[in-house]
Amino acid sequence: MTTTSPSSSAQQARQALADRLRELRLDAGLTGRALAVAAGWDRTKVSKIEHAARAPNAHDIRTWCRVCGAEEQSGDLIATLRAVEGAFVEWKRLQRSGLRRLQESRATLYERTRVFRVYEPGVVPGLLQTPGYVRAILAKVGSFRDVPTTDLDEAVAARIARQRVLREGAHRFAFLMEESAIWTRLGGTEVAREQLADLQQVMTLPSVSLGIIPADAHRELWPVEGFWMFDRERVTVETVSGWLTITQPAEIVQYEAVFEEFAGLAAYGSAARELLQKAQNHLV
Repeated sequence: MTTTSPSSSAQQARQALADRLRELRLDAGLTGRALAVAAGWDRTKVSKIEHAARAPNAHDIRTWCRVCGAEEQSGDLIATLRAVEGAFVEWKRLQRSGLRRLQESRATLYERTRVFRVYEPGVVPGLLQTPGYVRAILAKVGSFRDVPTTDLDEAVAARIARQRVLREGAHRFAFLMEESAIWTRLGGTEVAREQLADLQQVMTLPSVSLGIIPADAHRELWPVEGFWMFDRERVTVETVSGWLTITQPAEIVQYEAVFEEFAGLAAYGSAARELLQKAQNHLV
């Protein structure tokens, strides 16, 4: 089994929009040059848009549809453009208003989701992080991405506040982590010790299933990028450069298949506790 690059679906969405615009031009019997002349554009602009090398804006789409005699389609195409623009968003755009606002922006999604399925290869999932662990992560995020951390305290509080969904409302959670995630020493020894102890407490919550995939598990699919599944509505993937949102049903099914395969490899209950205890015993 293979997986695609986290940004591949976003690129595919851009190309799909470009293909629709090209079809409009062909249906109108226009060459790329003729369309560019009628629109008052540089002659290379049409080719760049159709090859998804240049993203159109809303005005470009209106002009394209007008020239092609398909003005009735402009509204639908602009809506598609907005969806494409939201599929992959760079961190510098997401965090331009600070760390706290980004944490708060996901609250509504968390409240309405009934079934969470979360896979993380290298860190403890956000909903299970202690305040010290959250602080270590967000401080590094601010430093690495050159984001002001003047609101760090508020950002930590906002992320911790989201954890109320673990105990309130009709939510269910299936968390999967690679064993490497519980060995990651973010924030130092004391933070790690507190985090590992807290995971053992969280495992007792009736709404939570926590599985840890042992490092020596016999597997046919290697660890992939971390992802969060919100019901069957969307999958979100955090990449180094941005935030990917996947809503195509066929792609969501692929992530479901990966999650189910990984779930079959994981240790649960007492076996998971043994892995947590082993990691704790190595803290010095």
